[in-house]
Amino acid sequence: MSRKLRSGPQKAFTLIEVLIVVVIMAILAAVIIPQFSTATSDAKRSALEFNMHTLRSQIELYKVHHGSYPTITAGDLPQLWQATNSAGDIGTPGPSYPYGPYLTSGIPANPYNNSSTVVAVATPGEKPTAVVAGGAGWQYDETTGGIYPNNPEFFE
Repeated sequence: MSRKLRSGPQKAFTLIEVLIVVVIMAILAAVIIPQFSTATSDAKRSALEFNMHTLRSQIELYKVHHGSYPTITAGDLPQLWQATNSAGDIGTPGPSYPYGPYLTSGIPANPYNNSSTVVAVATPGEKPTAVVAGGAGWQYDETTGGIYPNNPEFFE
């Protein structure tokens, strides 16, 4: 059997051309990748702001219906996601417990530490200035209805 040989130059990339393409791709990656590295922190911050807005608006709606703010019970604010009466007592939805639920599935998790536990602020009536130990997701002030994320990024 005989092989057919091509006559003339073969078509292929030279080593220089391949190196130029690799260098261009490296430069593009060096410019573009840092822009995406902040996407996770931006998403967490956006989710945190949305959750805080939702919690604050529902806490205020609870106050309008009940005349007082919900109270912390076992690291939670169950009055926000269960039916209540005018006194704030929790019960089965119906004529005796016409208010709520204000949230459909409990307190949302703080996206920075994935905790939905609620703890009291250190000094009632004042915005917290430090993280409360124990891994809670939120700090809540029962006297003002203020709710704050329990993570160091918020206090910087």
